Amino acid sequence: MVKHQPLQVYERQLCLSCITGIYGCRWKRYQRSHDDTTKWELLWSFILLFTFCLLLVWFYFWWEAHNDYNEFNWLLYNRSGEWSDGTVPILATTAAGFTYLSFLMVLALCHIALGQQLNLHWLHKIGVTAALLTTIVGVISVNQTWAQEWDIVHISLQATGPFLHIGALAAVTALSWIVAGQVARTEKTKFQVVVMMLYICTLLGLYVVPIYITSPCIMDPTALKPRPDVIGHHGAPMLAPENTLWSFQRALQMNVTGFETDVAVSLDGVPFLMHDHTLRRTTDIGKVFPGRQLDKASSFNWTDLQQLNAGQWFLKNDPFWTVHTLSPHEKHLIANQSVCSLEQLLKLASYHNSTVVFRLSRPPPEHPRYHSWINDTLQAVQQSGIPQSLVMWTPDEHRAQVRQQAPGLIQASLEKQSPQTLQQDGIRRLLLRYNQANAREVREYSENEIRLTLYTVNEPWLYSVLWCSGVSSVSSEAPHILKKVPYPIWLMSPDEYCLMWVSADLISFAVVIGIFIFQSYHMIRYRMSGMRSYNPEQIMLSAAVRRSSRDLNVMKEKLIFSEVRNGVGSAEEFYVDNGYDYYTNQAISQ
Repeated sequence: MVKHQPLQVYERQLCLSCITGIYGCRWKRYQRSHDDTTKWELLWSFILLFTFCLLLVWFYFWWEAHNDYNEFNWLLYNRSGEWSDGTVPILATTAAGFTYLSFLMVLALCHIALGQQLNLHWLHKIGVTAALLTTIVGVISVNQTWAQEWDIVHISLQATGPFLHIGALAAVTALSWIVAGQVARTEKTKFQVVVMMLYICTLLGLYVVPIYITSPCIMDPTALKPRPDVIGHHGAPMLAPENTLWSFQRALQMNVTGFETDVAVSLDGVPFLMHDHTLRRTTDIGKVFPGRQLDKASSFNWTDLQQLNAGQWFLKNDPFWTVHTLSPHEKHLIANQSVCSLEQLLKLASYHNSTVVFRLSRPPPEHPRYHSWINDTLQAVQQSGIPQSLVMWTPDEHRAQVRQQAPGLIQASLEKQSPQTLQQDGIRRLLLRYNQANAREVREYSENEIRLTLYTVNEPWLYSVLWCSGVSSVSSEAPHILKKVPYPIWLMSPDEYCLMWVSADLISFAVVIGIFIFQSYHMIRYRMSGMRSYNPEQIMLSAAVRRSSRDLNVMKEKLIFSEVRNGVGSAEEFYVDNGYDYYTNQAISQ
C-alpha cells in the first residue's frame, strides 16, 4: 500500500502572477513557463517594439508641434467649414496609446528579466494592431495635409537633442541589468554572442552620437546676439480676437516692436484687415447677412463691414483656451470689437512708433478695384500719417511704381531668395516661415545686411533656438509668453557640452561594466553552490515534454513527495503511474 504525504504548499507570488496575468492572462502557476519564447510570440514582441517606437516618434511630433496648433486647426477649418480644436482628440488618443504600449513594454521587460516565456494575450494583440494602424494612418494624413510640419522634429532636436541623448543613454544603461542576466543565465553560446553584439553596438552608437548633434545654442556665450524683436502676428490673438484694434493694443502691452497682418481691399477701395478669404470664422456674417456667408471678404463694401461684430466669435469658440483668464472688462471690450481698417492700424502703430508688415491680397479680376488695389493701399498709408520708414511693403507686383510714389517704404519679400538677388532688387527685409531658414542661412542674410523675420514663433524653446541662430526678429501669436524669455532657455559652450557628453559616457560605461561583473559573479557563485536556477514548478518536469492534458497541468501545480524509508511510494513510482520514465523524463509508450 502506497501512502502519500500532503500536497506541498507553495509560497504565493503575487507580483509574478500580476505580471504574467496582465500580459498574457497566465494567472495560475501551472500556466507559466520558463521555456524559450515561440517564434510566433517573438514576432509579436517585435511588432510591439516597432509600434512603441513609432508611437514614441508620433507623440514627440505632436508634443513639439504645439507651436503650430492654431495653424493645424485653421487647415481643418478650411476643409470642414467648422472651427474646432482638432488637436484635442489627437493628443488624447496619442497619450492613451503611448501609455498603454509603454505599460506593455515594461511588462515584457519584466518577463525577460524573470526568465518567463513571452505570451502576449490576444486582446493585447488587437490593441497593439489598432495602435499601429491608427498611427500609420495619422502619419499618412499629416504627410498629405501638413507635410511642412515634419521639419519641427529636426528643429526641435536642436533644443532637445543633448538632453534626449542623456535620457536614451540612461535607459540603455539600465537595460544592461536585463541583458547581463540573460547572458549569464543562458547556456547557448550563439544566443550570448548575438545579444552581446546587439547591445554593444547600441551602446557604442549612443556613445558617439553627440558627434552628430548640432545646435546653435552650443556656442560661445559671448558671441550671443541681442534679443530678437517680437512682432505681434495679428496682434495678440491668444488674448484678443485677431486683427482687431484691441488685439494690437494688447500686443503693445506685451512690448512688441511691430505688427504683422493680412490686408484685403473692400468693394469701395478701403483696405481692411482679414486673414481668411471669407468672413464666416471671425465675424457674425451669418447673423447680419445670412445669405452671404460664403462670399469673399473683398466683395463687401466698407459700410457693410462696419456692421459686423469681430469679437463675439472669440468668446464663443475660445480658440486658444484663454477666455477663462480674461477679466469681465476685457470680455466686454472683446464683445464689441469690429473689423479694423489698415488706416486705423497704421495710426495706432504711428502713435507708438511701431513697424507694420502686411500681406496684401489682390481682389479677383471681376472686382472693381482689381487694377487700383496698389493705389488704394498706398493712399491708406499716406492718409494715416505714419512715417514710411515704419511700413514694410511685401507685394512683388508694381514695386517700381511703389518706389516712385512712396520711396520711404521698407521693401520686403515673402519669398526665399539668395542675399545677392534681394540686394539687386533693393529688398532689405525678408519674412519667412521659421522652417525655411537654417542657422547658416541666417548668418548669410545677416552678413549681407538683410534683416530676417521668421514666423510663427510661439514656444520659448523655438524662440531660444532662433535667438542663438542670430535671427533679428520673430513674428508671434504669443508675445505674452515670449515676453517672459529674457535669455535662451539653455546655452553652453562647446567645451562644456563636450565635458557633459564624455562624463555621461564614462559613467554609463562604468555602470555597465559593474553590472556585467556583478551578474557574472553572482551566477558563477550560484552554480558552484550546486543549486539549480529552476523554480519548484520545474522540479522533475522536462521542458522537452509537451503534453497539454490536464494531468500534466496538475503535476506542475501539485508535486507530491514520498518517503522511501517508511515504505512510502517514491517519486519514481509517481512518475511511472502517470506514464513517465523517471530517469529519462520521457513519456512511456502505452
